[in-house]
Amino acid sequence: LNVVDELKRISGVGEVNVFGKDTYAIRLWIDPNKLAYYNLTPADVANAVRSQNAQFAAGSMGAPPVPKGIEVAWQIIPPTRYSTADEFGEIIIRSDDEGSMLRLKDVARIELGAETYNVNAEYNGMSAAPMGIYTTPEANALAVAEKVKAKLEELAKNFPDGMEYRISYDTTEFITISIQEVVHTLVEALVLVIIIVFIFLQNWRATLIPSLAVPVSIIGTFAGMYALGFSINTLTMFAMVLAIGMVVDDAIIVVENVERLMVTGLSVKQATAEAMHEITRPVIAVVLVLSSVFIPIAFMGGMAGVMYRQFAITIVISVIISGIVALTFTPALCMLLLKHGSDHKVLPLRLFNKGFDFLTRGYVGGV
Repeated sequence: LNVVDELKRISGVGEVNVFGKDTYAIRLWIDPNKLAYYNLTPADVANAVRSQNAQFAAGSMGAPPVPKGIEVAWQIIPPTRYSTADEFGEIIIRSDDEGSMLRLKDVARIELGAETYNVNAEYNGMSAAPMGIYTTPEANALAVAEKVKAKLEELAKNFPDGMEYRISYDTTEFITISIQEVVHTLVEALVLVIIIVFIFLQNWRATLIPSLAVPVSIIGTFAGMYALGFSINTLTMFAMVLAIGMVVDDAIIVVENVERLMVTGLSVKQATAEAMHEITRPVIAVVLVLSSVFIPIAFMGGMAGVMYRQFAITIVISVIISGIVALTFTPALCMLLLKHGSDHKVLPLRLFNKGFDFLTRGYVGGV
């Protein structure tokens, strides 16, 4: 009465179930021998209890229409339903013309107890009332958990002496840890992308461009998720991790093509313009192909479709935005950052280039 109703009022809480609650109930232990002696059945006893333990509207006295002269009306309030064992014991099971009555207490033992004894709830050996709190489908579980904890802290101030509350199982801890792990993976993936891009392009300016394109694409993906009503959850964040490798591809294609044309002697501006003339359609084609792979997942039926719809749409959004970034933001960065430089490379990069050229010749020869 004092806790459940307060928790149900919290925004985002769908249901609060009390397990093993000791709801008061009158328990009747019928003596079968006495029933047989009086030629009664348990159904006769149950019917008598139902018919006599009822709430009736008795009406009133002196209410209109009444004869003249009656100026006072009385509201008749009959006795409420029985609430004690003694009151139930006076229920009449049978009576005769001589006024003899057989009462419930004559054929049954009556006591005030619990409605059910199927569940016995304890916490560390102490009596407890476990409660399961469930969120509404659209609620943010982490936000609801914080509100519930704050409300319990508030209610605990009015608990009787010796009563405390404990949160023995919190499913939001798994969500928090999962999101943290996804964020760590996101950072690791971004660092690996930067390292690999630098090893192959071997130019910190060229590496900076796709490194800047990735967060721009990711921020744009969050904007698309917000517009579609998606939340940050384990599925959407997993899609973001996979999208890291995809959103950097288009930017790398642009940067690599610009650098290739700059080697031929073109200026940065000319190389950028020529590179975009050559690869605009291929970049669009890449976006369309990747989208065509994931969009069908969003139309799957059943539980799989519900679970993976946000996953698929998040990847599609990231791919589309990365294509837009590659056609607008990346060329602008190429114009600003890329410069003609010397071809001298440090020893580790020269060794890498020799090994990579050797593998390339072997692969081409094999083909």
